Amino acid sequence: MSNFTVERLIFSTLTELPNSWQNADYRALLQKMNFEGADAVSEAELKEMCLMSFTDLEPREAAEVVLGYLFPEQLTSGQVENLSHQMLTEKLWEENPEMPLHKGFYQGTQLLHDAFNGTFPATKAVEFQVKCTAENPAGLAVFATEPAAPLLRLLAQGLPANALLNRLFSTQLAGTEFGEAKSILWQLKETEKTDNSVVFDVVGSANWLEDFKYADEYTATTHADAVAAEEA
Repeated sequence: MSNFTVERLIFSTLTELPNSWQNADYRALLQKMNFEGADAVSEAELKEMCLMSFTDLEPREAAEVVLGYLFPEQLTSGQVENLSHQMLTEKLWEENPEMPLHKGFYQGTQLLHDAFNGTFPATKAVEFQVKCTAENPAGLAVFATEPAAPLLRLLAQGLPANALLNRLFSTQLAGTEFGEAKSILWQLKETEKTDNSVVFDVVGSANWLEDFKYADEYTATTHADAVAAEEA
């Protein structure tokens, strides 16, 4: 168990995940919609052309295109068809039981929400920086192999006791196996490091982490997952 001082730095809300859609993605989606001359569309026009092409389809059909592109291996055609209906009304990035797919559901819904001017649910995510200072410099080793689980254990202690994360994952937070952590912290990047501290940039769903905006500075303990500790 490692002791840390945790300090929330900047915090903001997002609708679109940083760098989640690239020009190559827009071009591939155009090709998937059989857009004539997709290779000739200039980079400056790709996103707009992609969104316009979606609106030539029914919203459910556009959802099938996006889901099929995002999850070519993970979803069957039947699942894509079912989920394309659900996307119109449900926040799949919060409600679907398959947590590894949540980030993709968010990305897809955000793009379709933009294209269809609100026909799909509005998306909300959070981005923040958090500084973790170890009481003992050796404690930073907890993040060495797989930082998501130990970091999430620290973040949870800065949330209210009745926060969704603390209520649904109390066993994983206290235990030594938290595979879902990587499905909750959608983007995790180490931005600064000293002998005894590290700063992470975190992006995730507001559903799990919005209340972290109220965290200031606090002390907390954490530990790595057992598998990560064995690999380290």
